[in-house]
Amino acid sequence: MDSEIAKIGDLTRDELTAAWTKAYGCAPPKRVKRGLLERSAAWHLQAKRLGGLPSTVRKTLWTGNARQTCQDGVPSLRAASSDQASTSPPRSLPPKIGSRLMREWNGRMHIVEVVDDGFVLDGKMYGSLSAVARRITGAHWSGPRFFGL
Repeated sequence: MDSEIAKIGDLTRDELTAAWTKAYGCAPPKRVKRGLLERSAAWHLQAKRLGGLPSTVRKTLWTGNARQTCQDGVPSLRAASSDQASTSPPRSLPPKIGSRLMREWNGRMHIVEVVDDGFVLDGKMYGSLSAVARRITGAHWSGPRFFGL
């Protein structure tokens, strides 16, 4: 992926503009600097490969609570209507028993199996996804957030 991101710097302005238009559904602002076009293209490449925004954020943004608009080439989110505005993000459902959750961390793929009593990582049982995330990262994480639920 690093080599693909490096190649973004070789794209012409027209190619970067086309990438922006594809990603946001509108042309970029008239005087936007090349660096922003490159960073946008790099972010979208990484998001495509690594998953982008957590699912809870995507749900909040795109389930009718907001809509994307373009004004002067700048993508933005506007509330769809005041009666639809949500005060809290939607809760995700717990993963079903038998599911396998996968997450790459520091170049290693971690696979967690969902069982009746909790979660299994590398043959060891954990009571919560947060405990699994802590084992993988060595730091406190929200387990559902770490696994994109």
